[in-house]
Amino acid sequence: MKKIILTGGGTAGHVTPNLALIPSLKERGYEIRYIGSYNGIERKLIEGAGIEYNGISSGKLRRYFDLKNLSDPFRVLKGYTEALRLIKKFRPDVVFSKGGFVAVPVVLAARHYKIPSIIHESDMTPGLANKICIPSAVKVCCNFPETLAYLPPQKAVLTGSPIRRELLEGDRLTGLNYAKLSASRPILLVIGGSLGSVTVNNAVRKLLPTLLDTFQIIHICGKGNLDENLIGQNGYVQYEYVDAPLRHLFAAADLIISRAGANSICEILALRKPNILIPLSAAASRGDQILNARSFEKQGFSKVLEEEQISNDNLLHAIQDTFQNRQQYISAMEQSTLNDAVSTIIDLISSFAET
Repeated sequence: MKKIILTGGGTAGHVTPNLALIPSLKERGYEIRYIGSYNGIERKLIEGAGIEYNGISSGKLRRYFDLKNLSDPFRVLKGYTEALRLIKKFRPDVVFSKGGFVAVPVVLAARHYKIPSIIHESDMTPGLANKICIPSAVKVCCNFPETLAYLPPQKAVLTGSPIRRELLEGDRLTGLNYAKLSASRPILLVIGGSLGSVTVNNAVRKLLPTLLDTFQIIHICGKGNLDENLIGQNGYVQYEYVDAPLRHLFAAADLIISRAGANSICEILALRKPNILIPLSAAASRGDQILNARSFEKQGFSKVLEEEQISNDNLLHAIQDTFQNRQQYISAMEQSTLNDAVSTIIDLISSFAET
C-alpha cells in the first residue's frame, strides 16, 4: 500500500483542497496521514473526515516587525524536528502540501529523507510559505495561467484547484426548500467568505428593495453579521454560516456575489455559475484577491467590482449586466480546461509515489 502525508493549515483554504483529494486517494488504496498545527482549523476538518492527524509546532514568518518574530523561528525549528520524527515513523512515498506556514517544516523534512513533495499554490503569486518550499518540491501546482511566470518552468503544472466531490452534487430543489424560497424567481447567492464581509453585506442590504423586485436572495453573511431587522423579509434569507447544505444552495443559485479567494472562485468555476467578484482591497490583504479576480475577468469567467468602486448604482449595474449576459459567462467557464483538478493532481501524485 502506498503512503501519503497531506499537510497545510492556518485557514480553511489550506485544508479544503486536501479534503477534496482524500476520496480519490482512498479509492487508489493510499494510506493517508495528515500533519497540521496543534489546534488549527485543519485539525477539526481532517479528523472529521476520519483521517489520522498529527499536530506539530507552527510559527509564522512575517515580513513586518512583530515581537513574535523573535520567538516564532524557534517554533518552526521545533516543528521541523517533530516533522522529521513523524516522517521517519510513517515513511510516506510522497507528500502533498496545500501551503500555510505549518507545511514548511513538513516539506523541508521530506526533502531531508529524499521523499518527493508536491505543493499547490492557490493564488496568482506564491505566498511566503510556498516560496520557501518551492526549492524542496518536485512539482508546483497552480490555479492561474499567470502564475506559471512566477514558478520554475520544470516544476510548474497548471492544474486548477481540487474541488470537493460533494459540492458538485447539489440539488436545486433541495436548496430552494432549505431556504424556503420559490422556483418562480431567480436566486442571487451572496457569500462574504468564512468570516463574512461587512462591506459586501452592507452594499447588498442597501439595495434590497430594488433587488427583491427581480431576485430572491440567499445571503451568507458571516458570524455575528445577521441583521435582525431583516429576519422574515419576504424573498430574503440570511445565514451566518452554511456547511453541508451549501452544495444545494449553490445548485439553486442563478447568480453569485463573492469575495475572490482562490478556492472559492475555483468552486464557482467548477459549478459554472455566473458571478460578480468583489476582491478584498490591497489595504486589507497582500492584493492576491485582486489578482485572482482580474485573471478570472480576463478569461471571461467573472465580472469584477473592486471594493473602492462599490456604490448603489455600480453594484446594481453589475448585477443587472451579469445576469442579463449570464450565458456568456457560463459558456466561457464550460470551455475551461481546469475543471478536473482532482484527477490531474492524483495522477501527478501517483507518478512520484510509484517511482
